[in-house]
Amino acid sequence: MKAKLLFLQALSPLHAGTGQGVGAVDLPVAREKATGIPIVPGSTLKGVLRTNCEDKDLKVRIFGPETENASDHASSAQFSDLRLLFLPVRSLSGTFAWVTSPLLLRRFQRDCAMTNTPFPAEIPAVDDKNTCLVPSSDSKLKMTIEKQENQVVLEDLRLTGKPDTSLNDLVNWLKVFLFGVETSWQTLFAERVCVVHDDVLSFLLETATEITARIQLQEDKKTVKHGALWYEEALPAESILSGLLVIQEIKANETEAVNAIKNLTKTPLQVGGSATVGRGLCRIHLVS
Repeated sequence: MKAKLLFLQALSPLHAGTGQGVGAVDLPVAREKATGIPIVPGSTLKGVLRTNCEDKDLKVRIFGPETENASDHASSAQFSDLRLLFLPVRSLSGTFAWVTSPLLLRRFQRDCAMTNTPFPAEIPAVDDKNTCLVPSSDSKLKMTIEKQENQVVLEDLRLTGKPDTSLNDLVNWLKVFLFGVETSWQTLFAERVCVVHDDVLSFLLETATEITARIQLQEDKKTVKHGALWYEEALPAESILSGLLVIQEIKANETEAVNAIKNLTKTPLQVGGSATVGRGLCRIHLVS
């Protein structure tokens, strides 16, 4: 059994939901029960890749048989849930920030260990809720407010930016995994990353997602159909999630499975719901 790292970058707002919600948001995104961290369920990603695989024999070997023959054998490719790693948040300077926390990084470090991927730095600690760590003095997020330097404003939160060497090492390593040879995006990512306290991230996970009011019209009158107003939650564009692909050589070997999934992810794919209104366009990267 071999494990590989998977990254997903949302190119448009991403709604991977769990059906009807019980709160103010009618259609919330899927979240872990204990942590509240948004996820894309592994079954969702597997279904997308399976649907886009046009070779019927390869599809069965990699993703398992169709429903009526599901007991014949298991899938050779098994997907974990993709967990949020970096949340894009509005910033008063630099337009937006890619925000993470020690908890998210620690869980990502554990995934790296499962894939025998060396983690390049210590997990930076954020002990103060009013502080955020930035990778270098060149961060686009820092600004001067009321003669106080190194201020970072995320949504309505005003934090003090503190350069951290270990974060700088981590970002320089991670940006290559995320953006490959796209050096302009590597630079943009390094300039906008910050690490906040876990409690601050919990607040942002509840307030910095995208909430959209949706309606349905009566075709003949072009007015809102009775009862057809709902609120839908989505992860913002540029959200970055990570997870694992586990390969068991049941009907396909490791090389065949990896090559097949790499071919399927060469172009952006639609993940989650609301495809007809442009939601869920995603770039998926398998680290082999």
